[in-house]
Amino acid sequence: MRIKQITVTAAAIASLALTATACNSGSDGSSDLKVGLSVSTLNNPFFVQLKAGAQAEAKKEGVSLTVADAQNDASQQANQILNFTSQNVKSIIINPVDSDAVGPSVKAANDADIPVVAADRTVNKATVATTVASDNVEGGKLAAKTIAEQLGGKGTILVLQGTSGTSAANERGQGFAEGLKAYPGIKVVASQPADFDRTKGLDVTTNLLQAHPDVNGIFAQNDEMALGAIKALGSKAGKTVKVVGFDGTPDGLAAVKAGTLFASVAQQPELLGQLAVQNAVNAAKGKKIDSTIKVPVKVVTRDNVAAFTS
Repeated sequence: MRIKQITVTAAAIASLALTATACNSGSDGSSDLKVGLSVSTLNNPFFVQLKAGAQAEAKKEGVSLTVADAQNDASQQANQILNFTSQNVKSIIINPVDSDAVGPSVKAANDADIPVVAADRTVNKATVATTVASDNVEGGKLAAKTIAEQLGGKGTILVLQGTSGTSAANERGQGFAEGLKAYPGIKVVASQPADFDRTKGLDVTTNLLQAHPDVNGIFAQNDEMALGAIKALGSKAGKTVKVVGFDGTPDGLAAVKAGTLFASVAQQPELLGQLAVQNAVNAAKGKKIDSTIKVPVKVVTRDNVAAFTS
């Protein structure tokens, strides 16, 4: 079967919202529709926003949404999916801790004929009705272009990777590596996981700077790690070292505004949550949905940050 991929534009988003609202009003039984959402961690502002978007959409559609926090524990998330399956939910939304590890529990949902929607990260080795995610590969490319151009095409940089095994980390890393091919004067001197965590971003950056004190830039695969890197850099942040993050979280955008974070590749987490619920509802009703929904990302710098924070 040919896989179809779409990119959600503002007009399409509005259309989707109107269609979903019209199709899912009380007359068709939506008020009895139960959906489970397992979030990788709620100790991260990005996923808190994703949850908020999902809850707002569920309320609008009259859907009962149960949210579970996996606390970055793949085994705990597997149990959550199995619990949802035994509770007779009509569909499940999963934001995987680990794209591979979640496969068996998603298969169990498949066997129970419960459609599964992947949010922000893909699910491997199992079937999902759709994956709603930012265009992480394109975002990685944009991050590479942004930092390389700011450095004038020459310099040495560090890369802070996200959690190993997540599609977001893999895709952002892939896009960044592809994007840097156009800038042979930029050299990545060290690349190390910091698990999308601010404290780990601080610790990893501190250690890497001891071995590479003269780097010109840092790419962090999310804003939390970027903020940790900024703390490690101290007065160098935004001056002799340019840091680029990913997500466009409130704290990240505040750092862009302050000039310590040069740029962030902004996602739209609330929209991701909203679209995940819309598609989970439609999948539960047996409606045809696209296998992949890509939500656009944008580079935010001090030049345009006001448009994202107003």
